[in-house]
Amino acid sequence: MTELELIVDFHKDAHRQGPGSEDETLKALELTGLAQKEDLKIADIGCGTGSHTIVLAENTNAQIVGVDLFPKFLDKLDDKAKELGLHDRITTLATSMENLPFDNDEFDIIWSEGAIYNMGFETGVKNWRKYLKAGGYLCISEVTWITDSRPKGLEDFWREEYPEIDKASSKINFLENNSFTLAGYFYLKQDSWIENYYGPMEEQFSTFLKRHNNSEKAKAVVKEYRTEIEDYQKYKDYYSYGFYIARKNR
Repeated sequence: MTELELIVDFHKDAHRQGPGSEDETLKALELTGLAQKEDLKIADIGCGTGSHTIVLAENTNAQIVGVDLFPKFLDKLDDKAKELGLHDRITTLATSMENLPFDNDEFDIIWSEGAIYNMGFETGVKNWRKYLKAGGYLCISEVTWITDSRPKGLEDFWREEYPEIDKASSKINFLENNSFTLAGYFYLKQDSWIENYYGPMEEQFSTFLKRHNNSEKAKAVVKEYRTEIEDYQKYKDYYSYGFYIARKNR
């Protein structure tokens, strides 16, 4: 297996593929004011195995398209939707978020939790905007500084890893300069990282290594995730995912 295939294998049975919680998904949904809207249509981009897709379906009457690059993740979402009787309202689409086959003005909400960084916040906002109806909402969680100053080593790491990391004020300013009005913002609580994502991740390490016969590539994947967890524990007061809920003006 390649490293990417190993990473997909590691995450395919997980409830979440990134930090977050049901409460925070529902908080963002509430800020749109659209949960009770008839004929609601949502695109969940970078949905993974669908933890938040399912929450959206259970709390609206929407037709939802779950988009992800990896079919193995979408297979899990399809199974969950069938099990919960939601398969008539959730469809899945295996494609890159950079090449979406949607029509202009097609959706009331474009949702993306912890995934827009794959193409960059600014590019994602600009590219996805056209798929929203006027008055529709962009709901995105994005890695964000939550303090005014940071240790230099941490700042240097993130500038190399993801140069678009910034404070919420800068992200909000960009949204406003691209014909959006902010409806709400909050950042994810630490339990959404530690309890909901990293804790379950750590529980998978031994099973994952055993499944792949303790191969060097599998060990490298685990080592990388252990480092990520250690870094978050050390620097958790400086960054999180900010959740941005913004209304398209026209």
